[in-house]
Amino acid sequence: MKNSKKIPLPIAVTIGEPSGIGPEVILKAWDKRSENSLNPFFVIGSAIILKKQAENFGLNIPISIITSPHQALTLFKKSLPVFDFDCAVNFKFGHPKTETAPMVLGAIDKAVEFITNGSACAMVTSPIHKASLYGAGFKSPGHTEYLAALSKKYTGKNYQPVMMLASDELRVVPVTIHVALSKVPATLDQKLLKSTIQTVYESLKKNFDISFPRIAVAGLNPHAGEDNSMGTEDSNIIAPVIDIFKKKNIHIFGPMSADTMFHKSARSKYDVAICMYHDQALIPIKTIDFDAGVNVTLGLPIIRTSPDHGTAFDIAGHGLANPTSMINSLQLADRLSRTVSPTEKK
Repeated sequence: MKNSKKIPLPIAVTIGEPSGIGPEVILKAWDKRSENSLNPFFVIGSAIILKKQAENFGLNIPISIITSPHQALTLFKKSLPVFDFDCAVNFKFGHPKTETAPMVLGAIDKAVEFITNGSACAMVTSPIHKASLYGAGFKSPGHTEYLAALSKKYTGKNYQPVMMLASDELRVVPVTIHVALSKVPATLDQKLLKSTIQTVYESLKKNFDISFPRIAVAGLNPHAGEDNSMGTEDSNIIAPVIDIFKKKNIHIFGPMSADTMFHKSARSKYDVAICMYHDQALIPIKTIDFDAGVNVTLGLPIIRTSPDHGTAFDIAGHGLANPTSMINSLQLADRLSRTVSPTEKK
């Protein structure tokens, strides 16, 4: 990566699924840029779609088409910079079309390219609609896996990214993600748990600037198995991995009973909670801070954050989308990019 970060770099924001709320929260985030002290960002996607949506929501937002990310630095205060991806398809709110897939995927590809060549410091991805992308030949299970493949394209290295959900109140990491609950016990093993914890530990130190991370690990079974009376995974898989990290003088504890580890007093004792499956991680953070959570991808050579919500087709086009998670995603991406220079990321 070429940039030594002697000059500021903008954040690349992908447009996401145009018939969802992604463009709306991008526009609203720019509109609130001053009150939230947002540093420059630019959108990769269709300028026409963004203009139409701004008009639909009654937002007076000037849009400037750019040909290079650095132009965003001077334009951002007075207009929304857009690296234009032509999209001739007429979108309809709440009704995704496969024909928009080249723009949606092209925006993601371009954002990674801009980061790896030193033109952007980080990326924020707006929600995508995977079914529409699959219809156009998309092969990855989701955003994260696709970004891992793109990163390998530029570095030649394999990556096992980890998903973190973060808010001011809580950070959680699911070890297994989009796996049926019935398949979680078979999916969970010491190798996966160990690599996840290692990635999280390194990221907390390097990206979040936490010198001595405190890591809480949830059990899989009720009451963390209660002496193997309700499953053996906690004693046979989770506890041995925790012991490995304890021997490295890492502040880690568990397996904890998940029903008692997320109240306010318990949360004050750790910097991150490692959870064994999707809902064990996402239910507490969405209950505590539904509108403000941020999805952070750890373990990649690039900084990537994303709003902790989907396309929300049910409210798309009605002007009801809350931009808080997008704003927080921009702020966190900016903060994380300042702890790791582009040359270090590679």
